Amino acid sequence: MKALVLSGGKGTRLRPITHTMAKQLVPVANEPILGYVFQHLEDAGIKEVGVIVAPETQEDVRAFLKEGKRWKLKVTYILQDQPLGLAHAVKTAKPFLGDSPFVMYLGDNLLAEGIKGYRERFLEEKLDAFLFLKEVDNPSSFGVAVLDKKGRITKLIEKPKNPPSNLALVGIYFFSPRIHEAIDRIKPSARGELEITDAIQELMNMKGQVKGHKLEGWWLDTGKKDDFLAANTIVLDDYVKRNVCGQCDAQSQIIGRVSLGTGVKVVNSTIRGPVVIGEEAEIIDSFIGPYTTIGPHTRVFHSVVEHSVILNHCLIENIPRLEDSLIGRESRVILGQKQSKALRLLIGDNGVVEV
Repeated sequence: MKALVLSGGKGTRLRPITHTMAKQLVPVANEPILGYVFQHLEDAGIKEVGVIVAPETQEDVRAFLKEGKRWKLKVTYILQDQPLGLAHAVKTAKPFLGDSPFVMYLGDNLLAEGIKGYRERFLEEKLDAFLFLKEVDNPSSFGVAVLDKKGRITKLIEKPKNPPSNLALVGIYFFSPRIHEAIDRIKPSARGELEITDAIQELMNMKGQVKGHKLEGWWLDTGKKDDFLAANTIVLDDYVKRNVCGQCDAQSQIIGRVSLGTGVKVVNSTIRGPVVIGEEAEIIDSFIGPYTTIGPHTRVFHSVVEHSVILNHCLIENIPRLEDSLIGRESRVILGQKQSKALRLLIGDNGVVEV
């Protein structure tokens, strides 16, 4: 079995961060989302991975995966010039996929339990499609599935106005090679894309065996800022262990599950976990509250930060309270005049905010 990872697209919902960074490379708990995806694939016994890349961000994706030699996966890069739908991505990848069954994994999705074990179920039951589903509060924003009592999918609708169920399609799919024939039989939707839901529906029309599995653990689509911060919160809750490296003076307190990278300097500050702070960062005269991730080489002076993600080489200075924020690489947030309100910011790379 092969894997197809989608790491293209324009990431419009996460701009301005994604003007200069692939959304799949935005870090959660200081690990790019794509890193979690690749770990799940390796844990499931996958050996070959095709990665769909976009012209604008392919170099960054290639650089990250080349650096990440920790995964024993053979990677093939597949250029998709325009984001014309998930089924179009499969069509573009057909020379790589050949006649192999495969798992398609959207590179901006996070799954609590990974996919280990589901590969075997898909193959043993000789299915043509096996889909992950999750109950959601806003099914109109997703592709929606209807399941019968035996777990077979009887109906699929893309972003319905009147949803027939609250089971959303998660961005992970197992397919047999028959999906290629189904894609060849569909036409672009009203928005000009080849929809994977249309292809799966056509597979069902072809009498293909299509089943769904309702997830009990968490699933997160990190396409928007609030979703991304929620993902950071959940990953910190699940994965962070106390690991205090670096230098902490006697006036500082490190409370709870806090992971400090090598070379971190903490002076006269309190850090209350779960928190992850990358290597060579500096925390001076500050409070870092729960569910915060701070990237390598970032400096926080005389500030309070909670429930935020700050990427690498940033400066946060004299900010009374920064919360629910996502700050891009090499950005600065500094106090220019006295103010006491909490700041909630979404800043792209190399941004400067003086408040």
